[in-house]
Amino acid sequence: MQWMSLHAAGLCWTLACVAIAGLLAGCVIGNEETIKKSQGYYQEGLASLEQDRQKAFVAFQKSVQLNPNNKESRYALGHVYALQGKLAKAEGEFRAAVNIDGDYSEAHTYLGQVLANQSRWDEAIGCYRQALSNPLYATPDLARFHLGRALAHKGDFQASMEALEDAMTVSPPNIPPAMTNLELGRVYYKLGYMERAREALKKVTTLDKGGEYAAAATELLARLK
Repeated sequence: MQWMSLHAAGLCWTLACVAIAGLLAGCVIGNEETIKKSQGYYQEGLASLEQDRQKAFVAFQKSVQLNPNNKESRYALGHVYALQGKLAKAEGEFRAAVNIDGDYSEAHTYLGQVLANQSRWDEAIGCYRQALSNPLYATPDLARFHLGRALAHKGDFQASMEALEDAMTVSPPNIPPAMTNLELGRVYYKLGYMERAREALKKVTTLDKGGEYAAAATELLARLK
């Protein structure tokens, strides 16, 4: 009888383990389906972003609701909020993205831009440097360019020059060369490197004929004469 009781207890334990295993398997399958669905909404949002920003926004929201750890959807939501001028909400999404993946350099850089737009220069500089700490960052000139601008706003023109010159070494560039040369021209001017300033600004007028960067460069060139 005791053996039967033990056998029965053992059978109950086995059945319980099977039931738990089945439940866990169901959770894994359900979780995989949820993640897949979340990614589907993300792709839907990307496809709509250029033509219908509101539709894209709703898709990104649905993606995040299904999977709060979808860093790409967090980034995309932050992008839409930034375009809407809702900087606090954009900041929240980018911070969520980098909390999910500390090496998400694109999100660190975009977060830096959002902070820079609020004149939070020290925080922005920290974000750009964090982005650049990842050796696998595919577009480092973006962070270097914005780092250079932020450092110039802080009055650290030497460090700004170094960041902008580093940005110029990336090929192919992800920042229009006219923009980088304009910022470099301004920094050279502040440092008193007039010949370098003149050279950089002349490049801008060639690269951006008739454009706003060329107009700004021409104005600064007039001061160098």
